[in-house]
Amino acid sequence: MTNTHAEEGCVDRAPFAGRRAELARLESLSASTRRRAPDGPTALDITGEPGIGKSRLLTEFAARARRAGLTVLHGRATTDGSPATPFQVFADALADLPAEGPQAGPGACPYPGPSVTGQAEPFPYGTGTGEHARGALPQGWPEPYGSFRRTAELLAGAAATGLVVLLDDLHAADRASLDLLDHLLRHPVEAPVLLVLARREAPAPPELAAVLTRGSERGTLARMVLGPLDEEECAVRLAPGLPRERVAELHAAAGGNPAHFLALAGGRGSGAARASVLGELAPLDALPRAVVDAVALLGDGARTDLLPAVTGADQDAAGTAVRELVRLDIVRPHPDGGLLTLRHPVLAELVRRAMDPLRRRAYHRRAAEGLAAAGAPVTERAAHIERYLTRWEPDAAADLVRAAQLTEATDPALTARRLAVVLRVLPHTTAHDPERFELKLRRARALGAAGQVTESRDLLHRLIALCGPSETGAGAEPGQPPADDPAGPSHHPARSAHCPAPQGPYRPPADHHPAPPRDGDDPRTAAVLLCAFTERHLGRYREADALIRRELRRVPGPTSGLRLRLVVEWGCRALFETRFPEVRGELRAVLADARVRGDEAGAVEALTLAALGEAYEGKTADGQAYAQAAAGLVDAMTDGDLTACCEALVRLGWSEIFLDDRAAAERHTTRGITLARRAGRPFALSQLLLCAGYVHALTGRVDSALRLADESLALAETLGGDEVIGFSRAIRATILLFARPVGAPEALAAAEEAASTVGPGGGWWGTLARSLLATAVPVTEDPHRVRDVLLTAGGGPELPRIQPSLRPTFLELLVAAALAVGDPAEARRAARQAGTEADRLGLPVQRAAALRCRARLHAHIGEPAAAARLFAEAARDYARSGVTLREAHTLLLAAPVARASGDPDGAAAMWHRGRRLAAAGGARLLTGVADLTRTAALGPEVPPCPPAAASAGPLSVLTPREREISVLVAEGLTNQAVADRLSLSPRTVESHVARVYRKTGVVSRAALAALVARATR
Repeated sequence: MTNTHAEEGCVDRAPFAGRRAELARLESLSASTRRRAPDGPTALDITGEPGIGKSRLLTEFAARARRAGLTVLHGRATTDGSPATPFQVFADALADLPAEGPQAGPGACPYPGPSVTGQAEPFPYGTGTGEHARGALPQGWPEPYGSFRRTAELLAGAAATGLVVLLDDLHAADRASLDLLDHLLRHPVEAPVLLVLARREAPAPPELAAVLTRGSERGTLARMVLGPLDEEECAVRLAPGLPRERVAELHAAAGGNPAHFLALAGGRGSGAARASVLGELAPLDALPRAVVDAVALLGDGARTDLLPAVTGADQDAAGTAVRELVRLDIVRPHPDGGLLTLRHPVLAELVRRAMDPLRRRAYHRRAAEGLAAAGAPVTERAAHIERYLTRWEPDAAADLVRAAQLTEATDPALTARRLAVVLRVLPHTTAHDPERFELKLRRARALGAAGQVTESRDLLHRLIALCGPSETGAGAEPGQPPADDPAGPSHHPARSAHCPAPQGPYRPPADHHPAPPRDGDDPRTAAVLLCAFTERHLGRYREADALIRRELRRVPGPTSGLRLRLVVEWGCRALFETRFPEVRGELRAVLADARVRGDEAGAVEALTLAALGEAYEGKTADGQAYAQAAAGLVDAMTDGDLTACCEALVRLGWSEIFLDDRAAAERHTTRGITLARRAGRPFALSQLLLCAGYVHALTGRVDSALRLADESLALAETLGGDEVIGFSRAIRATILLFARPVGAPEALAAAEEAASTVGPGGGWWGTLARSLLATAVPVTEDPHRVRDVLLTAGGGPELPRIQPSLRPTFLELLVAAALAVGDPAEARRAARQAGTEADRLGLPVQRAAALRCRARLHAHIGEPAAAARLFAEAARDYARSGVTLREAHTLLLAAPVARASGDPDGAAAMWHRGRRLAAAGGARLLTGVADLTRTAALGPEVPPCPPAAASAGPLSVLTPREREISVLVAEGLTNQAVADRLSLSPRTVESHVARVYRKTGVVSRAALAALVARATR
């Protein structure tokens, strides 16, 4: 039986968690039994998977029942594999009765019968409590029903104050115990006795199932199923000191099973939990236990035909062992047949941990050999090879390398781990140096793709150092190659004597370069390219620049193909550091050379960089020419050829966005996403997702845009790099701004986080991320902050640091902020600059931004007709470019001033179209703006939205203080005069006025005066 009292003082005893409802039901049943409620159940059948907490629940209930004055008997069926004696589970329970049992003399037994001597002997149920007090009832009972009656009388005698009989592990009970249970369920004891049964939820043995069915049909047996614990209970009760992320991970692995959770988590109760989970394996014979170990090592879906090879047994013996394990519910067959799994993944994990290391490696070796004999793919064999390979075995190592190559795209972390195993056993001899260099390069690539960017960089630095110092041309710059460098397709300079030449075909890095090296390329240069990319990704632009410059100055120089790739990587570094003009000439040279050599992939790399660089600089015509040429090549390439150019597709997509060709951008980024997913290119995939999300947002698909941005950010955060993460967060915050309603704080918080992530650096993405913060700050609420953010990030009133091709858009925001803070002179200057730069760019979207600058100025000085005309013209430019969200916003800005100019029909048309576009695109911000400006755009005779505000007029959305200030502003008072009148600071008045503008949708003091006049008629 269970030694309940000993358990209560056990240091490693598992904590009790949850089960409040189950305990309440048990206590209710025991209470009704004591009241002898008629026709109520006198027994409860508790089922659940092993480890779910059945025994722990019985122990907790027993303690509570004793405190309530009940007598508790606790028995457990024998599960150690030994033959069960008749009535064993009841004998175990009755051992808890005192030696002088009720209505019986010392040593009396309710089951008189012949002993082995042929004489009647008492059953020693009163010799003590605990495991060693189990009584052994004699065989050959002549009067079983008389024994059943005497048992019932004994239980009734012990139930003076109420009796609870707990019978655990009933699925293993002997036939005699089941017969007695059947009798007690069909003929309940005429006393306050509650039977509580606990068993596994697996299909019960037929005899037990029949007994339980009869009890249920008679109404004397109730059922209770124990399900998994929720995560909160595990965190609070089972692992109070564990981080919640770890709790969530363990809870998912354990499936809410408390014993499995504790066994994995460690800490109090973990030892007992592990012993409990593994305890049922102890009685197994050698072969069944070997089968359990084999199934655990073979993993999910272990093949039955491999068991003889792993265990050393013949097929028939292994089959017999499997059938026995299935009967015991330790091993379960897979529904598809031919495969086996252990009952729970945690059981498999604990079995693997408990195995002797030498035996574990031997089993893995046998499994790999068995799989090879069965013709299994190398990826399946590799799971075992990496676990037994501890010395140099060329064939096994070659298999592991091949498997690593096959998982490079789908599981780069696994690839890195398997390559590390091979490198660990690779002999440290000169003959293996080339192989070691290539394997380390592949591992560095895999580490980077798995998000371990710093580790990848460190390994690459060691690889480059391994090649030794390179000779460089004295004073030669990258743009001026040495005179003896023909830079032609037939030139193959000798490799550095310090760098091992690769043996056999060289597999290029997968994702880190715009285009991969080809067979026979210098492995040192491949390492430099990969390292420069990694440094750039980490925002270490100077280090990337130094690496590339030194490699370009090497004597003899790189081949033409490698030189192009070095120059493209150098150009990417320069672009991100906003120094693209430095590489413009060199880029044109390698592009011309690639065209002469017929290197289409290289030409795509160079063209996309040139397109993005010129688009950034605002050289629209050049950027469009390069982008169109790149698109022509890309569209003609097969997916196989284009896979190596995933990063080029990132550059092409952003170029087309900046050049107002959003349809082409969406086409290329969508294709790029498919290729990057398939090829396992996480760096490119993150940016392609972000680019696609930005296109979706601009074109009025906010919900899908946010999903793409979320996925992009999640991927970027696993890869690291402050500027990459900060830029991704900034673009996501911009999309989030439109996805949330007016006044929601999430977008501003996200934009602030993005700005803080990139830090103070002056790179392209860092500057853009800090500038985008200004778009998330409501200009009508805090125009001073909007202005400060723009001037600080942009480097002054002319915003010289901001991307030239986007500058008019940011200048329009500066105009709005300047007008709101009362600086019309700055607003006029920024508007003139926006117009000049938009004319130079020739881009419709930037021209529309410049038109909005002028419209805001006219609205501010009380010229609503001119403002409405300019807003309408800007909306048409946005519509022609497909920028739906900005078209909607512009129309909503235009509608109130159009009505103020005396054009109510035009205002209504603008407002309705703007709101319809916003609603269709899922832009909750703009639908909110539309509702706030409804009265200003449609007039007071149209019921405003929401209806609750209709009775209060157009100023109903304002607070009492805001309405008071609005009336004073309508009277013509300046902010200073309003401040003096109300004893407020001028800055406070400015803030109130800004909020009034935002809530009412007006953009000038004149429009606000008109609104107040209509509201007070």
